[in-house]
Amino acid sequence: MTPTITAFERSPDRGRGLARDMRIRWTLEELGLPYQVRTLSFAELKQPPHLARNPFGQIPTYEDGQQTLFESGAIVLHLAETHPGLLPGDSHARMRAIAWMFAALNTVEPPVFERSLTEVLEREEPWHAQRAATLDQRVHWRLSELSRHLGDADWLDGDFSAGDLLMVTVLMRLERFGMVNDYPNLAAYMARATARPAYRRAFEAQLQTFLSGEAERDSTPRS
Repeated sequence: MTPTITAFERSPDRGRGLARDMRIRWTLEELGLPYQVRTLSFAELKQPPHLARNPFGQIPTYEDGQQTLFESGAIVLHLAETHPGLLPGDSHARMRAIAWMFAALNTVEPPVFERSLTEVLEREEPWHAQRAATLDQRVHWRLSELSRHLGDADWLDGDFSAGDLLMVTVLMRLERFGMVNDYPNLAAYMARATARPAYRRAFEAQLQTFLSGEAERDSTPRS
């Protein structure tokens, strides 16, 4: 059975590759696996059919006929463990790659996501500038640590892995702020990753989903 993933009908990122279904699309493209997409409106996310897939009413979810999964990290891990290509064969290297997956989502993403969210939800608040400055410090702390580890290497630990894939999707949220440019090796790291053919295919597919949703909205008669 062809797997089905869920995505926003009209993504709030406007097709910039930031919605978390991008992680699943990219993974599937890297592994050469076909998939189909079920798009959902914000209202449909909170309806019983989708809540049965994800009790928190979020995207993405993944269904392959045998099981249904939610949480992007869990889905990427499942795919990487059941198909060759995104985790090393050596057991020690494999666990290091998985550790980097957790680091991307648990250590680097929280301050990055909080920084991006403050621009959306708190920009007009009188304390926004002070809070943004504090969050910038936290983000730079993580970026400097990541930059020091990466050094002159192409990838975080050996060959490109699911750890790199998740880390890059986290760092992409910082593009609007230009923070990654302060670390030339991280900027080059992101450029290498996003130049991969699998990434480009996933990005274009997500963009087309957004454009299709916009076209459908524009063609809907207004009452």
